[in-house]
Amino acid sequence: MELTSFIPIAFDPIYRLPLPENHRFPMEKYELLPQQLVLEGTCEATDFYEPIPATLKTVLRVHNENYVKRLCALSLSKSEVRSIGFPLSQELVEREFVIAGGTLMGCEKAFKTGIAMNIAGGTHHAFYDRGEAFCLLNDQAIAAQYLLDTKQAKRILILDLDVHQGNGTAAIFEKNPAVFTLSIHGAKNYPFRKEKSDLDVALDDKTEDETYLTQIKKIIPALFNEIQPDFVFYLCGVDVLASDKLGRLGLTLEGCKRRDAFVLGQCKQRNIPVQCSMGGGYSKDIKIIIEAHANTFRVAKEIFT
Repeated sequence: MELTSFIPIAFDPIYRLPLPENHRFPMEKYELLPQQLVLEGTCEATDFYEPIPATLKTVLRVHNENYVKRLCALSLSKSEVRSIGFPLSQELVEREFVIAGGTLMGCEKAFKTGIAMNIAGGTHHAFYDRGEAFCLLNDQAIAAQYLLDTKQAKRILILDLDVHQGNGTAAIFEKNPAVFTLSIHGAKNYPFRKEKSDLDVALDDKTEDETYLTQIKKIIPALFNEIQPDFVFYLCGVDVLASDKLGRLGLTLEGCKRRDAFVLGQCKQRNIPVQCSMGGGYSKDIKIIIEAHANTFRVAKEIFT
């Protein structure tokens, strides 16, 4: 892999989708995060690339054709739309294809730079034939299947450290031995009916920094050694914070930053390319969300450039 002075980052203005007033999803973070990264000098404007939307053919390698066609035609049932949690619109659907495209392009770039980031993504609650919990198309699942189809990877590890179990991803790859899914999540959190990842680690409410970090430092290196992946997807949700409205865990900003540094350090140390999607973050104070996400980019720069 080439040594570079920058990390490629997928971003498009469509990431920030207008939502009804008082909607609980903090959509403004997708606009504020790139601004913060450039303002503080962690990134340059030239580090960002505009994603090409994922093709229908690529999406259908992971998702059911009937579901995707009805999604594109805006003809999902009311209950399906309710499960997704966003008002259904053409712009929302376009946004999902762009986000998936950002992750796909990031994979190609990560082979050259060691790492690539997506300001959005981590839509791990999207199943083969349905969406739920703010997820319509599963960006990292789509990209993982693409790498297998194009023979750019033979063994893939998906590290899902969002506070919610990656149920859609687990179900999609349940019978695919080429993709190993790890989900470290809150035991008593959504989804209340869990799927079966290849490895699930369910944490108690209020789990704090040291307990959390001890777990990942034991589990993740052992997985790398056992699986020997040639590509890693990292879902680095910041809803593990104690301040998160939907989280239930007890991590501090520093603990979350140390988590990211450890995971990315493992990838760098082993020379395995990694694609990062941001995942969830629902702290009441938007500044905390931005700071936590920005930390992921800060440690990535320290490790990879």
